[in-house]
Amino acid sequence: MEIKSKDTSKAKDSLKSGSPVIAGIKITNPAKVIFENPLITKEDVVRYYAEIAERMLPYVERRILSIVRCPKGISQSCFYKKHPGPSSREVVTIQVAGSDSQFEDYFYLESLTGLISEAQMGTLEFHIWGSRVDELEKPDMMVFDLDPDEGMELNQVRQGVRDLKSILNELGLNSYLKTSGGKGYHVVVPFQPAVSWSVFYDFAKRVAQVMEQKWPDRYTSNVRKAKRVGKIFIDWIRNGRGATSIAPYSLRARNGATVSMPIAWDELDVIAPDGVNIAEALRRKRGKDPWQDFFLNQQQLR
Repeated sequence: MEIKSKDTSKAKDSLKSGSPVIAGIKITNPAKVIFENPLITKEDVVRYYAEIAERMLPYVERRILSIVRCPKGISQSCFYKKHPGPSSREVVTIQVAGSDSQFEDYFYLESLTGLISEAQMGTLEFHIWGSRVDELEKPDMMVFDLDPDEGMELNQVRQGVRDLKSILNELGLNSYLKTSGGKGYHVVVPFQPAVSWSVFYDFAKRVAQVMEQKWPDRYTSNVRKAKRVGKIFIDWIRNGRGATSIAPYSLRARNGATVSMPIAWDELDVIAPDGVNIAEALRRKRGKDPWQDFFLNQQQLR
C-alpha cells in the first residue's frame, strides 16, 4: 500500500485544479493579472514574496502591520487595512490601546506562511510599526522619508539624502538607505528598544528641523503642502506611535511593480527611487545584502 502524505496529496490536488500550493497555502486565481506593465500575475506576486521572505521577514515579523490589498489588480480599486478580519489568516491578533485608552485589534506576522497567506489574499504592500510587539512601547526603527516637491530634479533629492546622512553621521548614528518605490528615498536608523515613543518622535523631529535650519532653501519639516514648494519635505512624522512606513522589500501598488529596496550607500547615484522592480529585486537578492549588519547595531537613544 502506498502511503501519501497530506502535503503530497494537497500538492497533487493543486496541480489538477491549476492552483499551486506555496508555503502550504493554496493560491487561488494564480493567473489573475495584478500589474499590466510589466505583466505580472498573482502567482508571480506570491512567488516573489516566497523568494524574498528570507531577506524581508526579519524587518516585518512581530511588527504590527497595515496593508494595501489589490485583489483585482492595481488597475482596479485597492484598499488599506489595519485591523484583522475574517480574511486575515495565518496572522496573530493583538489588542492595542489607542490614545483614548480604548483597545483595538491589530495584527502581525510570525512566519513565511503568514506572509504568503496575506499575498494570497491580494496584499501587495506591507507597512510596519517602528516597534516590535515584544517591546511595543519602545520603538527601534526610525525612518526618514525624503518627499520632494513635484518636478524636482533627482540630483536634488540625492543631495538631500547625502545631507541627511551627514547630520546622522555627526550624531554618531549608522543609517541605511532604501528606495521608496515612488519618488523619494528612505533613510532608516536602527536602535535598541530603550526609549518611549514620545522621545523617539521628538528626536526624529529635531533631526528634520536641523536640516531645515541648516539649509532653509532646500528642506522643510512642515507637513503642509504650501511649505514644500521647491523643497524636500523631511518626513519624520511616521516615527510616531501608530504610524507606519513601507517595509523593506515590499512591493508597491504602482505601475511598474516597484519595490522598496535596501541599497548600498554607494548606489545612491545609480539607482532611482523607483528604479528597482520585482525582477530586479529578485536578481539583487541573489547578491550581497547591503543591510547585512543592520541588526548588529547597538546604538541607543537616552
